[in-house]
Amino acid sequence: MVWLGISVFSCGFVDLVRAQGQSQTEGAVPGTTSGVTNGAASETRQGSVSGKIVDPSGVAVARAQVKLTGQGETAAQEVIAGEDGQFFFANVTPGNFHVSITAAGFAAQEFSGNLRNGESYALPPITLTIAAVLTEVHVVPGSQVEVAQQQVKAQEQQRALGLIPNFYVSYVHDAAPLTSKQKFELAAKTLVDPVHFGVIGIIAGVQQTENNYSDLGQGAQGYAKRYGAAYASDATYTLIGSALLPVMLKQDPRYFYKGTGSKGSRMLYAIASAVICKGDNGRWQPNYSSVLGSLAAGGISNYYYPAKDRNGLGLTFENAFIGIAATAATNVLQEFLIRKLTPKVSNRDPGNGSKVTGPMAME
Repeated sequence: MVWLGISVFSCGFVDLVRAQGQSQTEGAVPGTTSGVTNGAASETRQGSVSGKIVDPSGVAVARAQVKLTGQGETAAQEVIAGEDGQFFFANVTPGNFHVSITAAGFAAQEFSGNLRNGESYALPPITLTIAAVLTEVHVVPGSQVEVAQQQVKAQEQQRALGLIPNFYVSYVHDAAPLTSKQKFELAAKTLVDPVHFGVIGIIAGVQQTENNYSDLGQGAQGYAKRYGAAYASDATYTLIGSALLPVMLKQDPRYFYKGTGSKGSRMLYAIASAVICKGDNGRWQPNYSSVLGSLAAGGISNYYYPAKDRNGLGLTFENAFIGIAATAATNVLQEFLIRKLTPKVSNRDPGNGSKVTGPMAME
C-alpha cells in the first residue's frame, strides 16, 4: 500500500509539473525560447542622431550644412545647424551612418558611426578647422589701349644720338595697334619737338643760301617765308600721311624694326616698308596712307611757294615719289644704323615687360 501511494503521488506530481510547463509556453511563437523573440523577427525601431558644431576656439558655428547618409528609407537627410551649432536628425534607420558638415570659411568635416535599434546617438562636439586660403595671382596685360600707350611712351624716348627724334619706329614686332587719338598725339609730338624746329631751320637756311624760291627774297623776311613753307609742307605730310589717313584707313604709320635674317632680306624689308604697312588688324597691306599722304602733301605744298615754282601735277607726283624714296632710304638706315645710335631702346616690351624677340617676318 505504501508503494502504491508513492506511485500515485509521483504520477500526480509529474502531471502537475507538465501542466505548469504548458501554461508557461502557451502562446509562444514557434522557434523561440521562453517567450523571447530571435534577432530575425525583432521589431526595428528608428533612432536619432544629434550633435554640435564648433570652431577651433570652441565657439558654435551657425548655419552649417549637415548631411546624413545611412540605410533604409531615411538613407539621406540634410539639415542646417542652428545658431547654437546644434543639429538633429530624427527617424534614422539603425545601422551604419555617415555625417558630413560644410560651412563657409571652414574645411569640410566628416564623421561615421553605427546606430543601434531605437538609440538616440549624440555625436561628440565636431570641431571645424579654418579652410586653407589659396590665392592665385594672374598677371595679365591691361587693355590694348593701355599697352599701346606704354609702348608709345617708350617710343617718345627714342632719340638717335640722344637728340634726334626717332618716334615713328617700333622695336616691338607685335606692338598693340594705336588708337585714333594716339596717332594724332604721336604726330603732334613730332611736330612740336624742339629738334624738329631746328631741322626745319637748317632746311630753310640751305634753301636761302642757294636762293631757292627766289621770289621769297633774302634777309630775315625771306628766311621766315622759307621756314614757314618748309614747316607747313612737313606738317601737311605728317598730319595727313601719319595721322589722318592712318585713322581713316586703319593703318599703322610706324616702321616695325626687323633686326633678324640676312642683310639682303632686311634691306628688301626696309625698302618694301615704304609702300606696305601693318594694318590695325596686324596684317600687312599696301601703305595707302603714306603714298596718298605724299601725293596730298605734294599737291598742297605747291601753294606754299611762289607761283613760278609750281609745276602743277607733274611736280606733285615728282615730290610724292621723292617722298617715298626718302622713306625707303630712312627705313634702311633704321634697319642697319639708327638703332645702334639710339641709346634708349629697351630689350623688353614696355607694354607687358616681355623680352623683345622674334623676327619681323611679313605675314
